[in-house]
Amino acid sequence: MNINGNTVTIDKSAEELFAFFSDLKNFEQLMPENIQKFEVDGESFIFGLPGMPEIRLVLKEKTPFTNITLGAASSKLPFTLAADLNEIEENKTEVSLKFDGEFNAMMAMMIKKPLTKFVDTLTENIGKL
Repeated sequence: MNINGNTVTIDKSAEELFAFFSDLKNFEQLMPENIQKFEVDGESFIFGLPGMPEIRLVLKEKTPFTNITLGAASSKLPFTLAADLNEIEENKTEVSLKFDGEFNAMMAMMIKKPLTKFVDTLTENIGKL
């Protein structure tokens, strides 16, 4: 299952945004307002939203100034959430989020709508940076 968020343009350099995403504590600023739990632990963080199980994301991959990829800590629900950075001018960067997950058809049907809303909320909040 693939979910591509909208592309947003931020008035910051790709280097600034890469540094922002590299510090996992900053993801709390991007979370939906109704977040119930957010804890950073080294190269991972755990968050909880109402009506959903807590999810731990681990920093999987960093390509300087172009990509940060987070992945599920649990192999039960394998997925990644990638932020792609594309600097279009000196202090103007496009950011797009991409969610990729391997779920059975029933699970995908149940979680596609809330996950799409989640990715959209993250993208909206990135746009406010």
